[in-house]
Amino acid sequence: MDPVVNLWPLAGIAAIVVGFLLRFNPVLVVLVAGLITGLAAKMPIGDILEKLGSGFLNTRNLPLILLLPLVVIGLLERHGLKERAQAWIAQIKSATAGRLLIVYLLVRELTAAMGLTSLGGHPQMVRPLLAPMAEGATENRYGELPPEVRHRLRAMAAATDNVGLFFGEDIFVAFGAIIFMHNFMQQSAGIQTDPLQIALWGIPTAVCAFLIHAFRLRRLDKTLAAELAALNAQAQKAKGGR
Repeated sequence: MDPVVNLWPLAGIAAIVVGFLLRFNPVLVVLVAGLITGLAAKMPIGDILEKLGSGFLNTRNLPLILLLPLVVIGLLERHGLKERAQAWIAQIKSATAGRLLIVYLLVRELTAAMGLTSLGGHPQMVRPLLAPMAEGATENRYGELPPEVRHRLRAMAAATDNVGLFFGEDIFVAFGAIIFMHNFMQQSAGIQTDPLQIALWGIPTAVCAFLIHAFRLRRLDKTLAAELAALNAQAQKAKGGR
């Protein structure tokens, strides 16, 4: 007969959901949820406090690691980082949003394949540099952009970073997912594999992802050219009618 599983410790999850829905202090919600889970699991109070204390000590530097780059990027943006990026890309006459993003996609995949996943990202690269440069390259060709075009360029810049990171890191032999697949196949299915072989089989997928997304970016250039040319023609016609 199977032993009875105690599901009461899962009440801590319900406490987290309720606390966040009611917008209570997150630290207080997590603390209460930990206490509820520990008591439901019949842990002594001393052990519960020890676990909470060790968890706090292990993650005490996490807010600094997360917030410090955001502070630095915010200061750079306030002192004209976006404007300088747009002005620099405007000097390259042959630059388009699609060509710029294709180059970034290639660099992002290659660096992620070497394990350098922190070189890009939405807060530190896409928002302050990549998206403004894509907008600047498009403005340099077609003038002032409507809001919907700006939002589309920003979304495509973020998508390019996601594609490059997701398919590039699958080639890195020490990537967590590769180690997980290796252990799972070896322990659960009895299949002997080498993490390097799994990583190498990620290369065809990464190449296909690059080609497909590069095609989308080239199509983006053509679509923007047609749309913005039509808008400019309508604006010139409206001015002539006056």
